[in-house]
Amino acid sequence: MRCAVTRGVVGLLGMLLVATLAPDARAHGRSLSYSSWRITSDGAAVTVRIPRLELTRLAVDPILEPGTRAHVTQLLAESVRLTSHGVACPASVDPTPVNGPEGWVIYEWAVKCPDPGAPVITSTLLLDVAPTHLHFARVELPDGTVREAVLSEAQTTFALGELGGGAKGASASAGTTLGGYIALGIEHIATGYDHIAFVLALLLLAATFGEVAALVTGFTVAHSLTLALAVLGVVRPDSSAVEALIGFSIALVAAENSWLLGDRPRLVPVAVVAGLLALAGASLAGVGAVAAPTLVGLALFSGCHFGLLARVERPARLRAAVAFAFGLVHGFGFAGVLAEMDLPASRLVAALFGFNVGVELGQLAVVAAVWPLLRWLARAGGHGRWYARTAEIGSAAICGLGLFWFVTRVFG
Repeated sequence: MRCAVTRGVVGLLGMLLVATLAPDARAHGRSLSYSSWRITSDGAAVTVRIPRLELTRLAVDPILEPGTRAHVTQLLAESVRLTSHGVACPASVDPTPVNGPEGWVIYEWAVKCPDPGAPVITSTLLLDVAPTHLHFARVELPDGTVREAVLSEAQTTFALGELGGGAKGASASAGTTLGGYIALGIEHIATGYDHIAFVLALLLLAATFGEVAALVTGFTVAHSLTLALAVLGVVRPDSSAVEALIGFSIALVAAENSWLLGDRPRLVPVAVVAGLLALAGASLAGVGAVAAPTLVGLALFSGCHFGLLARVERPARLRAAVAFAFGLVHGFGFAGVLAEMDLPASRLVAALFGFNVGVELGQLAVVAAVWPLLRWLARAGGHGRWYARTAEIGSAAICGLGLFWFVTRVFG
């Protein structure tokens, strides 16, 4: 009894600590924006899309504070630029806000080049406040060819070459290469703290290499499937609901860890199901970003899952199945980066393959760094007490993060 109370106190302290620090933890730490360019004979028409949340880094909100629109207009004109033969192309039509999906700020404008023919796109958008910011530029050339590039602090320019075939323009860039997309996938998993948290929650109770292989394989196959479906446009789920479900997956697996490490009290599954049903009721009243049927489905899933776990002594297969099920959700989360780029068919395969390979390499790096350490703790002195404490505290902390992300995304 005393041991169970100790575990409960440790878990509660871990969750409270994480809940306190969570507002400073960003699930997808990578800052993103997008632009679409239609190059003409003497300039270009450009559309820039940026998440409204990103503009809060500058303490401006052009939707709630119309007076800040001039600041946003100036920011875009100075940060997202076109030059030709080294000469800036000034705006012929000033940046103008247009309606778009909720949560996005979209501006359109046009530029005219004094010396047209060798366009070079430059983006330094938000780099002064977010050095890891990525800007995705999609370009349609006068002959209908589409190119795209990922611009960052390391590479702020995208040279399109001499359109007329002359020699005085900058050398052309084919856009982001396969290696570039692999690097992008690695960076995305490295800054996708919610995905890392989910993998860590799975690893905490993996006792053998075979269990690790089953978990990683199930998660990989599932998220690769939905990543492809989303990027190819076959399925386009609501992004806010997907992000909320990712938070839920983290909290549920971490809570399951604590439940398995403890005395499997009935209170845990009851609290999970009751909480989800309460959120479903709030959704019916028009509160929250996740539909009531989805929350009811999660409640049924959670209740059944804990019921099955209670009947087995070694839950490794069930955990692998859960890794696959939630991997489908995480795949939609991975897809957001590529889906927003609206890539041409000729570029989709390379981008999708490279990005997915990068995600897998990043994921395997996490496994390779963490799991051997956990096995060492399990074999170390103290009859496995170090490992047990690590698993308990780690699960409590990850559960706190998952709950924070889930609740804030449901009501965000």
